[in-house]
Amino acid sequence: MNQIKQYGRMTFSSLNIYNYRLYFIGQAISTSGTWMQNVAQGLLILQLTGSGTALGLLIAVQFLPTLFLGSFGGVIADRFSKRRILFITQTIAGVLALLHALLLVSGMIEVWMVYLLALGLGLVTAFDNPTRQTFIFEMVGKDHIRNAVSLNAVMVNIARVVGPSLAGILVPTVGLAACFFINALSFVAVLIVLIMMQTAKLMPAVRSTMIKGQFMKGIHYVKDTHSLRTVLLMMVLIGTFTYEFMVILPLLAEFTFNNPVGGYALLSSAMGFGAVIGGLISASRKKTSLNAIVTTAFLFGGAIFLVALAPNLELAAIAMVIVGMFSTTFIAQANAYLQIKSLPEMRGRVMSLWTVAFLGTTPIGAPIIGWIGENAGPRWALGVGGLAAIVAGSLAYLLIKRDEEQVITPEIEIAHEHATSDRNIHMR
Repeated sequence: MNQIKQYGRMTFSSLNIYNYRLYFIGQAISTSGTWMQNVAQGLLILQLTGSGTALGLLIAVQFLPTLFLGSFGGVIADRFSKRRILFITQTIAGVLALLHALLLVSGMIEVWMVYLLALGLGLVTAFDNPTRQTFIFEMVGKDHIRNAVSLNAVMVNIARVVGPSLAGILVPTVGLAACFFINALSFVAVLIVLIMMQTAKLMPAVRSTMIKGQFMKGIHYVKDTHSLRTVLLMMVLIGTFTYEFMVILPLLAEFTFNNPVGGYALLSSAMGFGAVIGGLISASRKKTSLNAIVTTAFLFGGAIFLVALAPNLELAAIAMVIVGMFSTTFIAQANAYLQIKSLPEMRGRVMSLWTVAFLGTTPIGAPIIGWIGENAGPRWALGVGGLAAIVAGSLAYLLIKRDEEQVITPEIEIAHEHATSDRNIHMR
């Protein structure tokens, strides 16, 4: 019994922090609405065009701003109050969802409008995502960051279950517009939470000043830090070809299993259920390493191959549970690793590069995966994603095999920061 209690305390330790607990609740509500909108948006573009390539292009348009502006978003996050930035970005995202709903209800919606609204949301995401990533650190500090990131992943993936499930009920009963209306309302919860936070309990990093070359300084910092560079390179490959589930799952449900609404909701919910399990396991652990990240990439790729080979929807859903487990574990491990290993004044820029690698690569990968899914078949598109994860793990292994593997501890982090600071001084 004592072991169970201790496990529970370790797994949910960051929720004892008032500001993070508020943030967690607000994001749980908002993210459920976002996943509901994602399902509705994918179904809408398929209804309007019937094209997998068009769906891939929609996802590409939504994430295109992150590719070009994501790194600049990290500079902004390092320079200004993250809480204020989030208040602005979340407000705009809510307005865009409401506008989408009104266009649907009025019957005025056209394909170009869907693309334009997706682009607007992408512009918001370019600044919102790196800010949210680093704001978690300000709420919990380095001792709880791995646990907080893992629980955040659990929350996102519970929302992945709740949102699509609700969409699966609402779309055939009251229509697509309801999903966008509810998502617009969900952002109100986030704004209330941000207002209620106790700013005195936040632990903001020293804000960087406006000097020429801030963006390039972040690039050089990552380039000179081997472990950060390796993780980000892995994420570039996996982000481009593997994390295209918003494209491939609707295609798999409609064209492989002939169940567009219910099948998509089932596959997405199954992945979310597995991700919750993976996130809870990850949250209970205090250490991460490059070896663990590489191993998880191999397992992630292998699980995707299971989905690609599944003969029916039910077995594909079971395999998606396994995909979800390793997906969340990989993201939580890599995200926490980057945040802990980064210098505080560089954390925003490092995490903006993470955002570019994770989301900004979507404009490249989504049309490719959409085209493969439409022309060769959804199973082949899934296979490409699984292969990309395995190749990323293999390349990372080759990059680090001659380096001594170090598990992250506070002592190692402090030593790393002092060494990097000395190197930067000599470079000046």
